[in-house]
Amino acid sequence: MPSPVRVMGVDLGTTKVSAIIAEIDKSGKPIVTGVGTERCEGIRKGVIVDIEKTVSSIEGAVQAAELMSEHSPKSAFVSISGDHIKGINSTGVVAVSRPDKEISESDIERVITAARAIAVPNDRRILHVIPQEFVVDDQNGIELPVGMAGIRLEVKAHIITCSATCAQNVIKSVKRAHLDVDALVLQPLATGYAVLTQEEMDLGVAVIDLGGGTTDVSVFKDGAIRHTSILALGGNNITNDLVIGLRTPFGQAESIKVNHGCAIPSSADQGIVDVPGVHHRKTRQISGKVVAQIIGPRLEEVLYMVKGVLTKSEYYETLGAGVVLTGGTSLIAGIEDLAEDILSMPARVGVPERVGGLTEYVKDPKMSTGVGLLHYAGNTLVKGGVPSIEQHVRIGNVFGKVRRWVSAAF
Repeated sequence: MPSPVRVMGVDLGTTKVSAIIAEIDKSGKPIVTGVGTERCEGIRKGVIVDIEKTVSSIEGAVQAAELMSEHSPKSAFVSISGDHIKGINSTGVVAVSRPDKEISESDIERVITAARAIAVPNDRRILHVIPQEFVVDDQNGIELPVGMAGIRLEVKAHIITCSATCAQNVIKSVKRAHLDVDALVLQPLATGYAVLTQEEMDLGVAVIDLGGGTTDVSVFKDGAIRHTSILALGGNNITNDLVIGLRTPFGQAESIKVNHGCAIPSSADQGIVDVPGVHHRKTRQISGKVVAQIIGPRLEEVLYMVKGVLTKSEYYETLGAGVVLTGGTSLIAGIEDLAEDILSMPARVGVPERVGGLTEYVKDPKMSTGVGLLHYAGNTLVKGGVPSIEQHVRIGNVFGKVRRWVSAAF
């Protein structure tokens, strides 16, 4: 019996590195077999600033996942983030090549290649080319035109670029941790795979990934990603506010944020919170409302910035499914109500879905990107290399090898 296909997702976050190992079933669903997390001090606002520390964090997370899984994948799908990420829309047009004018897969490849033929500065590289819709002659809104008849084929695509040096540093760090890179995957894209339903992507939804160093905003509409933006502001800014406001060490401020934080001061718990002092200074006691009065304004600032991004995207009025909040900061009590008030649309906290195996370790907003990388891998491997909402960029010939493994397994 053929051995199962195993993949690994490595999420490089500002505060932690997560590694998740899974087996991919015939439908592309990941069955988690191992999870590892390691604190990270080598990444700032989504960008690697210390390779040695980043490599150490990757190795620690991967070793923990391998110990739990009892398997050691040789490569991984790796997330990339940071405010160096930029998204632009592009259009490609080609003539249908076959004499009978039936659109083939080669026509799809040619039109996507035409869409990505944009001027990219030498210090940047194309990370993803994501088809939004195809147009055959005058018929638009087509998801996959293979087999249709037509003379002119057009694609409207969202192209995501990143800093070449930032991408190179990510790849270098992963390779120094003794792993090959299957693909670099935009963090908001991976997160969308994990927390969204197809209905939400069709109706229109914004995903707000509230991480430690960045807040990632992505808009999905009609089944495709339409806009991406990454803000260099995240949960660490809230923790730093608590450090200053409460005069307590960073680690203690983080613990207070997680255990006693509230997004709306008027709804905060009036109970007493112990605040340890710096370097053996005595512990003080404050009201939980004071903690909320520090956290609330910063969260409001972040959400108003998100509102500005959504307004500029031209999709703000079309988000029929509202917003989905995820990431570690989304666990702060009352954040859904605050988001609904500021953004004027329904909000929910999203956790990874459509995943099996050790779900108790990954059903957490902090693990959304890591699980999303597994969904990306599953869609890529089982569905022939083109996920339903994007066209990935291949690295080397890794995907060709993996597809042969999939053919043997299924």
